[in-house]
Amino acid sequence: MRQGHQGTGPGAITPDGCAVDLYSRLSVGTEPEVIAAAVPAGASLLELGCGAGRVTHPLVERGFAVTAVDESAEMLEHIRGARTVRSPIESLELDETFDVVMLASYLVHTGEHHVRDGLLRTCRRHVADDGCVLIQREGLDWHTVVPRERVDPAGYTVRIVSSEPIGDGVDSVHAEYIFPDARWTQTFRSRELTKEAFEGYLDAAGLAVDRYLTDDGTWVRAVPK
Repeated sequence: MRQGHQGTGPGAITPDGCAVDLYSRLSVGTEPEVIAAAVPAGASLLELGCGAGRVTHPLVERGFAVTAVDESAEMLEHIRGARTVRSPIESLELDETFDVVMLASYLVHTGEHHVRDGLLRTCRRHVADDGCVLIQREGLDWHTVVPRERVDPAGYTVRIVSSEPIGDGVDSVHAEYIFPDARWTQTFRSRELTKEAFEGYLDAAGLAVDRYLTDDGTWVRAVPK
């Protein structure tokens, strides 16, 4: 288990505290629509941190050629219709580039600077010179407006219980996922990133913002410099 990360509940738990059975149940939101509107139809797409395929499968259904990467073998067992690669994202070395590289699930907010920089370097290393990188960011005040909860149309509740500062701009975030028949928790570390800091880290990795794709700024299209 990574330092500061943990998870509870039925089934296998990954090193960052994600429960495999939970992630296999979570429903997809608007992510596929946002992605499809930002990239060419049928593009080759490298999904970094695919989990159990919540977003992978809708992208495959839309005709994208997806290569799905995750460090968890248990997560990858759920992937259908996509090529899979088991690897930590920051050390991924594929001898190829892609039209689109996607870093979703707020992974760019990892608490460790060297991990975030490694994630972004992996994005740059694998994107074609005329391609793009799609990154999902946390929303404004996500660390301060707590507790909060959302009831998904599928019938489960996602609750952000707390976000406690632990130093150096990093918070320990505790989340609960409540289903009629099961309950999971996850604790993870997250670093708030201002727009300026985020764009600075992109620049250091050889990427630049092309445009923000959503009004709340949570989805970003970046391109190689």
